[in-house]
Amino acid sequence: MSDQQKNPNLEAEQDLKSEAQNETVEELLEPEAEVFETEPANDELAKALEEVAQYKEAALRAQADAQNVRRRAEQDVEKAHKFGVEKFAKAIVNVADNLERALASAPASGEPDPVREGVELTLKDLLETLARFEVKMVDPHGEPFNPELHQAMTMVPNPDLEPNTVMDVVQKGYTLHGRLLRPAMVVVSSAA
Repeated sequence: MSDQQKNPNLEAEQDLKSEAQNETVEELLEPEAEVFETEPANDELAKALEEVAQYKEAALRAQADAQNVRRRAEQDVEKAHKFGVEKFAKAIVNVADNLERALASAPASGEPDPVREGVELTLKDLLETLARFEVKMVDPHGEPFNPELHQAMTMVPNPDLEPNTVMDVVQKGYTLHGRLLRPAMVVVSSAA
């Protein structure tokens, strides 16, 4: 007798066993199915986190750019306040030069001269006013030649002075808040 004839329920038992095995196989496959289902979720999460990082970086860059623009605008306003009078100052220092030339050409007599005194007081007042607005005179007589502040008109051999020393000032220079407004025109000593 075969096993099926001996036990008619054998086939049913085998079916149950195969169903149980299928269920266990399905149970084993279910976690893999969950892994496959969660992997896309993990991918989506990773993509979302990457996008968040990109947006955060873009926001930080935009904030830094805005701060740089604000700082540049503040610097431009500060420079405009400092150097807004530059053209006017360049024009007005010529008046100071003319007043100095007038004093140099006026005869120096022992008697009081009201015109000379008036020119001296006007020059003094003008220089004080320029100083209030940070326009400072550069008078480098006897100093070493500085090409950033001086313009050499000529070089003259002079054994009494060291080479590259300012011997004479043809025209005084001026600075505005430390920036060169006009270089001093000078005569410089050279080696003998």
